[in-house]
Amino acid sequence: MPLRLEGSCACGAISFSVDSHAPYPYQLCYCSICRRTGGGGGFAINLSADARTLKMKGKRFRRILHAPITEQGHTSISSAERHFCGRCGTSLWLFSPEWPELLHPMASAIDSELPVPPSRVHLMLGSKASWVQPNIGPDDQCFDGYPTDSIEDWHRQRGLWIE
Repeated sequence: MPLRLEGSCACGAISFSVDSHAPYPYQLCYCSICRRTGGGGGFAINLSADARTLKMKGKRFRRILHAPITEQGHTSISSAERHFCGRCGTSLWLFSPEWPELLHPMASAIDSELPVPPSRVHLMLGSKASWVQPNIGPDDQCFDGYPTDSIEDWHRQRGLWIE
């Protein structure tokens, strides 16, 4: 049975729940979008959840950002929806129309206890700010871009997928 994740924003205007087969917060992202929308050095940790199970209170306070992506001097708008609280700015989850069955809650917005991952994946290191010094563990994996394994793959390979 999947793990029910309960989450909320900092001001309490929005609360939500969603079911996850892959609840380990193992990905650390260093891209400019995560740095700017999450603050600090980035390190946004997206979990994976079943989009059909989302239940939310405070929907009127939810806002959606389609982040601008600038590459080689050209700016485009991301198709991914970054959901956040319009009152306090808390990042809540990411939804991508390319994978409509999935929802990616931010671990930082989850109030439930999350399991500690046995290792981490540091991704988008090629985009990290020069002042950021990643804390890379001995079993961690590092990628300048995105890893080839999906969140589901990572969990299944380690026997951590929750049926």
